[in-house]
Amino acid sequence: MPTIFLARKDVREMLNMREILEAVEQAFRNHAMGKADMPPKAYLSLEQGDLRAMPAAVSGAAGMKWVNSHPQNPSRGLPTVMAVLIVNDPATGYPLAVMDATDLTAYRTGATAAIAAKYLARENSRTLGIVGAGKQAYTQLMAHAELFDLKLVKVFDLSAVATQKFIQSFPKFNIQATSLEDTVAVDILCTLTPAREPVVEREWVKPGTHINAVGADGPGKQELDPLILEEAMVVVDNMEQAVNGGEINVPLKKRLYSTDQVYAILDEVVVGKKPGRKDAKAITVFDSTGLAIEDIAVARLVYEKAKALGKYLTMDFVEE
Repeated sequence: MPTIFLARKDVREMLNMREILEAVEQAFRNHAMGKADMPPKAYLSLEQGDLRAMPAAVSGAAGMKWVNSHPQNPSRGLPTVMAVLIVNDPATGYPLAVMDATDLTAYRTGATAAIAAKYLARENSRTLGIVGAGKQAYTQLMAHAELFDLKLVKVFDLSAVATQKFIQSFPKFNIQATSLEDTVAVDILCTLTPAREPVVEREWVKPGTHINAVGADGPGKQELDPLILEEAMVVVDNMEQAVNGGEINVPLKKRLYSTDQVYAILDEVVVGKKPGRKDAKAITVFDSTGLAIEDIAVARLVYEKAKALGKYLTMDFVEE
């Protein structure tokens, strides 16, 4: 049985945000109901970045993503994040596919944040703020636009070039380059930076704001003033990963925050075990570290679409 190989351009053709939103939300439902298995990601720390192994099994597929995070890569002409993913047949372990997962990672991360906002943001949210105009900014806007009627998007980045490139990529949206403080004054805020010190101050955050804290995905990273977490209803994607490297990791180590203050795991909210937003004036925070169930759910979707379209290369990876 041949193994399918999909290059980045092949995978990109298969990525549809609406389909990915549905696949990722279903993955969270399955995980909450015990129909998916996922150990915490394993980190390999390197001098200029890190590598992560992310295995999971979901309905119909198992596999693992091997992904890096090197913040200085853009200066070398490389993406900050690159990934390779193996999809296995859960019945036999046979490698069904090997695919580039760089864009897949960006899409599923945007989709997950938008799903969190679906349950935690106010239903009438119309303004989106994006702090950090890198690759992830694009899929955050794409995903949130699928679920919310966005009237205004604010963006801040230290690079004026990155900011303008982002704005020019979405001519159909009303996007404004604003100061950091003004960018925070929105209904839904996405923080997408590799910061190791808070970049969002408590006094900038208005009542009723939902924050997707996406940038802190490794030990020592943080983007939010700990006072925000102290006051907010915090939902994490995975407790162990959040403690190790999510937005709450630094405040926990400094004893400025406790895991007892975490309101819920996202899959609990998705299946209704715990309600989402309960107060229109509350500040809500989603601590996103990135889960392997998201990757494998989307990879299965890509694999099935590629097979149906016949767009792939093959290799007899395992000899009979």
